Amino acid sequence: MWTRKTFAALVQPPVIGMVHLPPLPGAPRWQGDWAGVQTSTLRDAARLSEGGVGAVMVENYHDVPFFPARVPPSTVAAMTALLSEIRRQYPNLPLGVNVLRNDANAALAIAQAVNAQFIRVNVHAGAAVTDQGLLQGMAHHTLRLRRDLAANVGILADLRVKHAAPLVTRPLVAEARDLRLRALADGLIVTGPATGFATAPEDLAPLRTELIDCPLLVGSGITPQNISRYSRIADGYIVGTALKGPQGAIASERVAEVVVAVQKISVTGESTTGRKDIE
Repeated sequence: MWTRKTFAALVQPPVIGMVHLPPLPGAPRWQGDWAGVQTSTLRDAARLSEGGVGAVMVENYHDVPFFPARVPPSTVAAMTALLSEIRRQYPNLPLGVNVLRNDANAALAIAQAVNAQFIRVNVHAGAAVTDQGLLQGMAHHTLRLRRDLAANVGILADLRVKHAAPLVTRPLVAEARDLRLRALADGLIVTGPATGFATAPEDLAPLRTELIDCPLLVGSGITPQNISRYSRIADGYIVGTALKGPQGAIASERVAEVVVAVQKISVTGESTTGRKDIE
């Protein structure tokens, strides 16, 4: 499993910028314009890379309504093609894959094909009630598939993923321990209740105490103004909404604002990812 040092060495600065793909072939809102999808995807990836993020994660964000488990082959093919082109243009950029809503097998296969460094799994263990119905963790399959593929791919798993509620509520720390120590997640993601909503810092603090060497990531609601609230606890930040301009595309100036905010925190020694407290 990843340690905090593993994550810090891979994602520096500790900002994972999101590429929210347009509707892909087969999705209800698919417009039939593959060239437009390619242009949009590569434009956003370029602005993130040039803005200095530590990694880029790609997800089929606009394929609503999502399949609860396995996505069709057309989605896997489209995402593989797009990620392959990002990899070709940015060979040294750490990449992540999230196949919504919860297709960890597809994400792993894509990651292995394009040499991505990690995947995100919304429900890796346990069960959650969502707008797709009941989602159940498949860690036992995902970890065995990773072994069979010999894939050097980290698994970032959501803890009480957004747009969902646990089927049975348990103490958050207990869920986190199981996710890390029994489901073998390489890092845990803590979010607000929905996309763009801020994560509660008080949710992170007990996790940091309990899981001393586990990478903890803030998965929603990060802005340049609030990032300091998490700096002594979090190891990384997944940012999407705050990086977009009025038309929904990644805005270079907003990427720069977030990256600069993180770098300033690291320079002052406040951030756990500044390595002063983990070396």
